[in-house]
Amino acid sequence: MSWDHWRSFLAVLDTGSLSGAADRLGLTQPTLGRHIEALEAGLETSLFVRSVRGLTPTDMALSLRPHAEAMQSAAAALVRSASAPAQALSGTIRLTVSEFMGAHVIPGILAPFVEEHPDIAVELVLSDHTDNLSAREADIAVRMVAPTQDALVGLRLGTVRVALYAHKSYVAKHGIPQSLSDDASGHRFIGFDKQAWVMEPLQEAGYPIARDFFSLRTDRDAAQVALLKAGAGISGCHMPLGNNDPDLVPVLHDAFGFDLEMWLVMHEDLRRVTRMRALFDHLDQGLRSYLKM
Repeated sequence: MSWDHWRSFLAVLDTGSLSGAADRLGLTQPTLGRHIEALEAGLETSLFVRSVRGLTPTDMALSLRPHAEAMQSAAAALVRSASAPAQALSGTIRLTVSEFMGAHVIPGILAPFVEEHPDIAVELVLSDHTDNLSAREADIAVRMVAPTQDALVGLRLGTVRVALYAHKSYVAKHGIPQSLSDDASGHRFIGFDKQAWVMEPLQEAGYPIARDFFSLRTDRDAAQVALLKAGAGISGCHMPLGNNDPDLVPVLHDAFGFDLEMWLVMHEDLRRVTRMRALFDHLDQGLRSYLKM
């Protein structure tokens, strides 16, 4: 059972059909079908239930998924490691950051790096999930929590304050609330939908905030900031961004705010890879400057 077969297996799992998997991998449907049949023959079990609506994974297929994904990560890491000699300022780096950081902070820091190092290809992954650096799903990560995995190098950069802001167009129409209690009832607040765990620390700190407090709800931080900048309501935002945007007005900074830690993390085995160290040091400097804004 070759890696190509497992790669096809993952593509069928993700797309739900041979045609979708074939389009993703640039293969033909008959080739995808032969790969799945070879896996099923080798494992002596069915991996998918065929129907007119596509392929539905069996319990066995679902149990094998994390192992196949680990193989996929290892294969991708192997390709990145082999993309250039360890001492060369060339090759590929996979950087993972949150959607918010990737949309609003990292681009301005990353631009001068890729300008200075044109032979380094950077794969920027935007995800609010914590990619497993130990399994080499990514090479370097910017995280808002301390790393807990073994064999990782974690550098605490500092903290960033999150506070409330409103666009000046919203303030012109609705004004600014004087408190988060009764006075805030006539205002639109932008916040989370299904990620109730995000609000638990705020509630423990005594802030009267629950899901119903928000009249605009999305679990995407980048979307919350986009709504804020569109004048749709009041939202939390990193203070370095909010204070340096002339269109944003501070709201209740004396009454509300919290700090998030910021960490820069990579696998300890990558410290001696020149291109990895170059980007790590560049992000260290750029993010520390961001936190001081």
